[in-house]
Amino acid sequence: MGTEACKKGLVKINGQVVKPSRDVYPMDEVVLRKNQINYEFTVLDIPKSRMGAKLVGMYRKDTTPAVALEHNELLQYSKDYYRKKGTGRPTKKDRREIDNYLDEEE
Repeated sequence: MGTEACKKGLVKINGQVVKPSRDVYPMDEVVLRKNQINYEFTVLDIPKSRMGAKLVGMYRKDTTPAVALEHNELLQYSKDYYRKKGTGRPTKKDRREIDNYLDEEE
């Protein structure tokens, strides 16, 4: 998943788009674009060995601005604006089912 994000140019370290094999060093600024939000992190330290994902938070600092997270809330409100499934005009599939039902009765 991280490899794909790097290949698509969604990951930047210190302002430069990086390859998946790029090493990360303490105090590097990482920007990751996911779901139309730029998440920003600062690398505090590198662990000595591999560890579980839950412990990674000790080695990074989340510096994502609050404005970016508010943008995500606005996107949620805009999605709620559109009609819910099953309300409003029938879809093309619904119309076909209605026509088939009426044809069966005749």
